[in-house]
Amino acid sequence: MTIVNPPPADVPGRERQDAYAVGAEFYDVLQAERDEARVRALYRADVRGARVGVLDVGAGTGRVTLMSLLESHVPVHAVEPARSMRTPLMTRLASLSAELTKRVTVHPQLLEEAGLYGVADVAVCHNTVACLHPESRRALWPAVADALVPTGVLLVQLPPARLPRHRTTHVLPTRTVGRHEYGGRMVTSADVGRIRARFDYWVREDGRVLRRHDETFWMLPVPRAEMIAELREEGLFALPERPDPSVPALRLA
Repeated sequence: MTIVNPPPADVPGRERQDAYAVGAEFYDVLQAERDEARVRALYRADVRGARVGVLDVGAGTGRVTLMSLLESHVPVHAVEPARSMRTPLMTRLASLSAELTKRVTVHPQLLEEAGLYGVADVAVCHNTVACLHPESRRALWPAVADALVPTGVLLVQLPPARLPRHRTTHVLPTRTVGRHEYGGRMVTSADVGRIRARFDYWVREDGRVLRRHDETFWMLPVPRAEMIAELREEGLFALPERPDPSVPALRLA
């Protein structure tokens, strides 16, 4: 069994860079199809309206990045400091046409280290903020504001607002790849003021388990009002509520 536990949430800085050593192998196989549909539903309309550029903060394996390339005609900036996630992102981009790849730049560091100024009028922060330490999260917002042009819009998926009351298990869909069946589950629970999200993965052949792996992510709950107040301090003001309240849109004043 392989156990990878990222540094706890009370360690600021680069806590996400090596956090996916296990999950990167399983993410696209088990979760990406559902996440791809969610990405289109949440962000496609805004991306289609981009006139300057699209910024994908925490690009992961590239669901938002790829959708942005296909749905817009502007430059796309994908920021992903984790090598284990950036590798499948680069592989995915390498399979695209030269016409598309000339519009995308992958930045292999934190956004606040990338030195991006006025490159986008749409920024997307999908499935990223929940695992950040508060200091890292607060350092992100001025970097987002710098990267946006005036009146640019940030779409940010909010962290959970509160601790879970009960331990919850979510079974991931199984996928067959050749002779092997891949599957897993996510178990979330409250743990001393934080949310513990443990992923258990397995690979089977003919009902026999060949491999098991697990990794744990720690999330800090943040009430929506607190997040909106943080963003307002950087000149990002909430727009009218959207169909999914977990992903507010904020305009740079």
